[in-house]
Amino acid sequence: MTLPPGFTVGHWTDPIGMTGCTVILCEAGATAGVHVGGGAPASIQTDVIGPTAATAILHAVLLTGGSAFGLAAYDGVMRFLEEKGIGLVVRDWRVPHVAGAVIFDFAVGDAKARPNGDSGYAACRMATTDPAEGLVGGGTGASVAKLGTGRAPGGLGVASVRAGGATVSAVMVVNALGDVWDAERNDWVARSGPPANAVSGGNTTIGCIVTDAKLDRDATRRVAMVGHDGLARAIRPAHTDRDGDTLFCMSAGTVITDTIAIQRAAAEAVEKAIVRAVRASSGTMKA
Repeated sequence: MTLPPGFTVGHWTDPIGMTGCTVILCEAGATAGVHVGGGAPASIQTDVIGPTAATAILHAVLLTGGSAFGLAAYDGVMRFLEEKGIGLVVRDWRVPHVAGAVIFDFAVGDAKARPNGDSGYAACRMATTDPAEGLVGGGTGASVAKLGTGRAPGGLGVASVRAGGATVSAVMVVNALGDVWDAERNDWVARSGPPANAVSGGNTTIGCIVTDAKLDRDATRRVAMVGHDGLARAIRPAHTDRDGDTLFCMSAGTVITDTIAIQRAAAEAVEKAIVRAVRASSGTMKA
């Protein structure tokens, strides 16, 4: 899967504890925005790219398991970037800008197995332009289709869509309450079992849209917002009060492209990445 120039993705995976973390790196720095569509989010440093922040620059986005405990992986990402001399200049120092979000994966693996600082550092060291998909990184303990009595594997997926001369890619960790629909094949990828008396808590689909299109801070927030349309097309229902659906957008490049085309491509990439995540986890994905 081709990522835009300047971006890499790395995973740290604990296949025994069934958790992990994923880092999207842009060492040169990217203009960034975020949009939260679900009612139960857990995140870190989203204010640094908020509408009133002094800058809207990120060097990395962390997508991690372990619920709020998994935010400990943030320290390792910061340490990795600091060691490489990456960050915004603040007097005599460079301070990396990193934001992130988490999923609740305790019900799948060992609830005591959580990403930590070393996990985030290791994910950065493993960053590549061709990341693995499926039950890896932040998607290791992810699950979907929990409206009924069971659940299906969720996972992590990556998809890229062209928009004029720009590339728009989505890296998605799919841990949804709802079912997953593949519009290209006109088929359910994951479907809930018989209705249950109570739906499961601890759901969140999180991700990061990256592009080499030249976008300002307002445009990146809009791309993150429109990206949720793709999330809602693939996950049914989405954005419930038991989902913490959160999307980041990072723009680093000089390609001038119509912003509507970027928004449309972002929604398509998110939709495709969600489907790829679940198909890769269930062994039904075709290249």
